[in-house]
Amino acid sequence: MLIHLNTQDDLEEAIRVLVKQDPRLKPILALTGMPALRQREPGFAGLAHIVCGQQVSTASAAAIWGRVSAAFDPFDHHAIRKARADRLGRLGLSAAKIKTLKTLAREITAERLNLDVLANEDADAAHNTLIALHGIGPWTADIYLLFCLRHGDAWPAGDLAVQEAVKIGLGLKTRPTPKQMAPLAEPWRPYRGAAAHLWWSYYRVMKKREGVLAG
Repeated sequence: MLIHLNTQDDLEEAIRVLVKQDPRLKPILALTGMPALRQREPGFAGLAHIVCGQQVSTASAAAIWGRVSAAFDPFDHHAIRKARADRLGRLGLSAAKIKTLKTLAREITAERLNLDVLANEDADAAHNTLIALHGIGPWTADIYLLFCLRHGDAWPAGDLAVQEAVKIGLGLKTRPTPKQMAPLAEPWRPYRGAAAHLWWSYYRVMKKREGVLAG
């Protein structure tokens, strides 16, 4: 069953089903309240935005994306494919990110990659398609599937906040690795993306509590 989280109502319905499927999530939801749906722009721009934010602070990512997206009108794969590498570098992109964006632009132009099709594929299959591309790791693939393509079963197993939330919420002794996160999320199929929204909300609540206690 393919689920998409296109609206807040879709997310809330998925969360309600999740809590019935796995009663362990009921106290989590009681603490967080219904999470808000997080979305980003789809298509090449959405994926490029995520790539620009890899391995840098939130502030740096926003600054780099602001410069890159403003430098091209329209901002699309054609513009990036034709852009000189030195120009992209002056906008703040590393050589590795330039190579990744160029690869994506080339694959889309050659019609070897169709990002729209991924929205209607099984989450695991779409994930594997993306991570086969140069510079696209598991976290980038899953964030794109969840926020840009609104795939209801995308599971960001490598996200540290989700890992930490799962550790606390399920009473685990140590933070689970990405490999360990996969079996932990099995009870939440085909709503793992909705579960991720819930765990992010739980993580924020835990961090606020830590801040209050520290204060």
